[in-house]
Amino acid sequence: MAHPLELRAHALQCLLEPDPATKTAAIAMLAQAQLGGDWRVDHGAVFDVARPLPGRPERPQLVPPRLVGRRSMVTVEGRAMLVHSLAHIEFNAMNLALDALWRFPGLPDGYYTDWLRVAKEEAVHFSMLAAHLGVLGYGYGDFPAHDSLWEMVEKTKGDVLARMALVPRTLEARGLDAIPPLRAKIAQAGDMAAAAILDIILREEVGHVEIGNRWYRYLCGQRGLDPQAAYAALALRYEAPVLKGPFNIEARRRAGFTEAELIDFS
Repeated sequence: MAHPLELRAHALQCLLEPDPATKTAAIAMLAQAQLGGDWRVDHGAVFDVARPLPGRPERPQLVPPRLVGRRSMVTVEGRAMLVHSLAHIEFNAMNLALDALWRFPGLPDGYYTDWLRVAKEEAVHFSMLAAHLGVLGYGYGDFPAHDSLWEMVEKTKGDVLARMALVPRTLEARGLDAIPPLRAKIAQAGDMAAAAILDIILREEVGHVEIGNRWYRYLCGQRGLDPQAAYAALALRYEAPVLKGPFNIEARRRAGFTEAELIDFS
């Protein structure tokens, strides 16, 4: 009889995989096993990782954000640059969900299944955007990209509270604000297929940020911390970016930000 899949070890294997198509297929397989009940969590496992994280293809070339280039909607190439930047964000988001899943021991089973759900949905987002790049005549890796999201993942690898505070509910939550104007811009350019993909991403990203908010508050409760005061201290300690508006208040409310927190975004 086959042993049930251990989620943390398999998530690490997915994270180490450099080929995007193989990575997304492996995540889908793991998610399907979990849905079928063929899984377990080794809460105390310690992993020896000798290879660099995350596994990624040789391209795109990673450059500072200022060197990524302008994204004019006037040309197909400009639209492709925008779609490529979004695909790269989703590739990183898929990896950060896998990292949150394997890296941190001793949490309830629901934490691990929540982040597997996020990894699965981010993988679908990446695949949709990569496929649309193909329709536009380009592929993932054809344009340079930046790595700001993964840099914060690396900074917070030693503390799950900092990870929940500063990745899903800070950097990923910026997507809730950024997607609507990007969607309007790309729809105005006539690319309704890309606009439809962004509709799906926005809807599901609300759920991803909610997961980050929920586990952040769970961890604050375990440690006897006030969530707002703890967040301010973590943002300062880890040099989180200062958020600038406009903010998507309704999406942030659905994603679990409290009314007291939303005052800071109004």
